[in-house]
Order: sequence, then C-alpha cells, then structure tokens
Amino acid sequence: MINEADLRELSPNERRHLARELAVLDYPHPMLGLSPRLARGRRLGILFSIVSCTVLIGWIIVLVLTLHREFTATHWRLAWVGFDIVLLAAFAATGWAFWRGRQIVIACLLVTGTLLCCDAWFDVILDLGTGDEWLSLGSALIIELPLAFLMFNTARRLIRLSALVAMCQDGLTGMAPSLLRMPLFGGRLPAGE
Repeated sequence: MINEADLRELSPNERRHLARELAVLDYPHPMLGLSPRLARGRRLGILFSIVSCTVLIGWIIVLVLTLHREFTATHWRLAWVGFDIVLLAAFAATGWAFWRGRQIVIACLLVTGTLLCCDAWFDVILDLGTGDEWLSLGSALIIELPLAFLMFNTARRLIRLSALVAMCQDGLTGMAPSLLRMPLFGGRLPAGE
C-alpha cells in the first residue's frame, strides 16, 4: 500500500504519471473501443475529400469553358440581402457563443471568417471595372479581410488553449503542439513529429 510519505518521495512527473495511470483504471478514455469506427470514419473522410476535389476540378473546367463573360441576374438583390442576413446570423451566433463561453464559438468564428472572405471576394470581383471598384477593394482590405484574419486567428488560439486545458487535466505539462501536428482525438504525437 502506498502512503502519503511514499507519494511525497515521488517527483512531480512521477506523481502525474501515477495519477494518469490511476485515472485510466477508474475512467478509461472515452474513445476506447471506438478505434475501428474512428479509423473507418477517417478513411471515409479522406475518400470524400479526394472525390470532392476531383469533382470540383472538373466543374471548374466546365465553368471556364462554358460561362458567359457577362450575366444579368434576376434575383440580384435577394442574393446579396440574403447573404448579408446569413452573415448577420453568423456574427450574432459568434457573439452569443462568446457571451455564453461555449466551445461552439470556434466553429462560429471559422464560419463568420469564411463568409467575410467570400463577401470580400465577390464584392471586389463583381465591382471590377465599375465606379465602386475602389470602394469594394478598400472595404475588403480595411474591414472584411482583417476581421476574417482576426476570427481565424482567434479560433486557432482557442483550439490550442482548449488542447492545453485538456492536456493539463490529463496531467501533461508543456506547450500544446501546433494544430498541424495535434492528433484529432488526443493521445500521443506519432513518432518523428
């Protein structure tokens, strides 16, 4: 039986290791037993991404060869007002998630940042050669793209902070690895990374 004196003789790293080992006995990792399903899901995700990229490349080629240089849209106002309503909803959801301190804020930040990039792209491209060209370019460079960058960077920092908190709860110390190296469901980094 280990007593308090024995525990005090252990180094902090040895105590953390012992705590992790004891925790595993009482509370096994929630992903335990899901490995075959996770591996299958990962393979399906990779396959889906490859097929999507292949189809999208084909579609881009079709568009380049078949689209007219000019087009008149009958629902132009509805398209832009609808887009801005969706952007408003994304900003509102992001604010709500920040206010409530919810993890969903990370997804909201990514969605809102992406919508801002899309808004900047379409504003600039569709106003090329018109009187609003410089206004669109200015709003993209001064407002939309910096806001999108801020949102993407905030999402990245929150993901790393969440990983660091989870690592500390598991008794691990040190800096969280970069998002490019961080395993999807925790665990150890693969050898050589």
